[in-house]
Amino acid sequence: MDNYKSGFVALIGRPNVGKSTLMNRLIGQKIAITSSKAQTTRNRIQTVYTDDEAQIIFLDTPGINRAKNKLGEYMMNVAYGTLNEVDVIMWLVEPTTFIGAGERHIVEVLGKVNTPIVLVINKTDTVEEDTIFSAIDEYKDVLSFEAIVPVSALRGKNTEELIKTLKKLLPYGPQFYDEDTVTDQPERQIASEMIREQVLRQLDKEIPHGIAVVIDRMKERPDGKLCDIDATIICERESHKGIIIGKQGKMLKSIGTKARISIENLLGMKVNLKLWVKVKKDWRDSDTLIKNYGYRDEN
Repeated sequence: MDNYKSGFVALIGRPNVGKSTLMNRLIGQKIAITSSKAQTTRNRIQTVYTDDEAQIIFLDTPGINRAKNKLGEYMMNVAYGTLNEVDVIMWLVEPTTFIGAGERHIVEVLGKVNTPIVLVINKTDTVEEDTIFSAIDEYKDVLSFEAIVPVSALRGKNTEELIKTLKKLLPYGPQFYDEDTVTDQPERQIASEMIREQVLRQLDKEIPHGIAVVIDRMKERPDGKLCDIDATIICERESHKGIIIGKQGKMLKSIGTKARISIENLLGMKVNLKLWVKVKKDWRDSDTLIKNYGYRDEN
């Protein structure tokens, strides 16, 4: 094991650039939730890729943008705090020649960091090859990159090349985790995130930002064939509660059905999922409620 490599890689980028999709693709299992909405990832999610040559621990950070409330500040602290603790930073961008304010803000942040940076141009399946080359040309001089790797997280295109690139940059050392570990996230946390994912996917506009999901009870039955889960969806307004429940409870039922399927795949057993909806006004600006709902600053 003298030539074995092991280390930590932070995924950063603007919201919706595909960080969680890429991480799920690289480790071959769904751990991080995905949706087209900003602020899908709120906590730092740690997942583990292991093969015969290396172990890569990925830290999927919240999308970097300017904070609008205390939850936003918490998310930015998580994202920034990660950057100096890791061995490699993987910055995901879209295949475009326009470097907007969001990207410029990230350039500013990364300019103060000494960690090696790999630029990953994602969503290459959505554009022509010429556009990918133009994007590489546009980005190559904004920072000093160890490598620039174009990929499609959705299609799995060129992801093996990305793993090879990351391995080269990792330090030599033993595994941090057993080889069958894929995440340090507790099952309760992943289950609550899978419920939140369905709210994000099935509702639009502002409501999903103002929701949290708390698992009140998660208990496997003695025969090991069924898990009972009671969960509460927290929202900020009475009007939001009505929308989440929907006409004759249809929306809540749809959220529950789809979340249950994801959780059953995660646990490998049948799930009896019961959902409730509660209003906690402006919880995103309450330090206490942010902590109560599982957003604890680890830095």
